[in-house]
Amino acid sequence: MKKVIISLSFFLFIGISVFAQMGINNDNSLPDPSAGLDVKFINKGFLPPRMTFVQRNAIISPAAGLMVWCSNCGASGELEVFNGTSWTNMTGGAVSFAIGQSYGGGIIFYLDGTGLHGLISAPTDQSTGAQWGCYGTSIGGTGTAIGTGQDNTTLIVNVCSESGTAARICDVLVLNGYSDWFLPSKDELNQMYLQKTVIGGFADWYWSSSEYNVIFAWDQNFSNGLQGYYIKNATATYVRAVRAF
Repeated sequence: MKKVIISLSFFLFIGISVFAQMGINNDNSLPDPSAGLDVKFINKGFLPPRMTFVQRNAIISPAAGLMVWCSNCGASGELEVFNGTSWTNMTGGAVSFAIGQSYGGGIIFYLDGTGLHGLISAPTDQSTGAQWGCYGTSIGGTGTAIGTGQDNTTLIVNVCSESGTAARICDVLVLNGYSDWFLPSKDELNQMYLQKTVIGGFADWYWSSSEYNVIFAWDQNFSNGLQGYYIKNATATYVRAVRAF
């Protein structure tokens, strides 16, 4: 095993300031003349401080150039640097997002592969007991996948004229300056369940915007994660709106 050599070079100017170079390496070489700190390894990397989005934001007066690994920023964590004004990722993105971050009128609970887009949950319920609506009527064409909730909601509202339904409550909602809320699809609702702790405030069963058939629609129990379908005209199911960004 090679020894790690730490070499220091000091330069004294008029007895006032000391300028130093530091080399950390395993090849016994001196630091490069242009570097204040020269780390040389062929089988190891540089490991910056690792922290969450909340911990990163708690840094007091970060200096321009400060670098950290944000473990829950972007899609699955990213290396970030403070540019003197804001935190940026290493591809120059001016904005990074994190699960649990307050943003866009609510709380982020899902990020796509880019880490720049996702879904936001309203911070509180919009109803503690609303029907899905249009019992006995086929809405037709609703999806279950992530990304289908908005289209589902629009379709339901256009086909089902009943007032006070789960989809309509979300469709007409204006909250924290935003009016593009919708009822989440089955898979979007499950993502909310998976992040229920960071979102907060959930109760029991919640409606999705995914229809099962003319009698039933998909819902989910936020106590145990069970997904099932429930009769559309039942009024014991909660509503929580979401929006995309």
